[in-house]
Amino acid sequence: MRLDHVSYACAPGELAEVVQRIGSELGAAFVDGGIHPSFGTRNFILPLANDVYVEVVAALDHPAAEKAPFGRAVRHRAEEGGGWLGWVLAVDDITSVEAQLGRGSVAGHRIRPDGAELRWRQIGVLDLMDDPQLPYFVEWQTEECHPACDGGPVALTSIEMSGDAATLSTWLGGSQAPSAITWVTDDEPGIVACGFETPRGFVRID
Repeated sequence: MRLDHVSYACAPGELAEVVQRIGSELGAAFVDGGIHPSFGTRNFILPLANDVYVEVVAALDHPAAEKAPFGRAVRHRAEEGGGWLGWVLAVDDITSVEAQLGRGSVAGHRIRPDGAELRWRQIGVLDLMDDPQLPYFVEWQTEECHPACDGGPVALTSIEMSGDAATLSTWLGGSQAPSAITWVTDDEPGIVACGFETPRGFVRID
């Protein structure tokens, strides 16, 4: 498994402002990722180095956002004021994670504005809602269209995480957490801030 992306949630009316703010801080431009019809969400994507990307996502006024766990998680985070929602690990075969968790994954897809379709399976969003330090898992089924395939010079170098390393290790089936994870103390579990190396130097976004 490897680090795939980090997600930042906001309200629909704040999407343009948040994308502009984070893009300006990192000196890079987001691209319109399109709508997730089965989740009731829309995102913008910033491809980074090392096949990693940042997603800024908002829940739409759509029934799917009330039913799908991901839509509910995004809306809940936005209602709390927005911010880092969670982090995602990519796996080559999600059936091993399904076996570990004792349940099946769900299918996801979106069509980018350029017409390319992205398909994947994911699992673990419900657990992210209960404990935001835990990542969820994704198996990409359209690798040629991976959101980070055109990554630029900006690199995600650190994820400041509040929580418990032993809990995370158990969740990962004993696998080692990505080297980007650094443990900090905060009142709530989850991502406190992300650090990026950019052509203009180090940038921390909380």
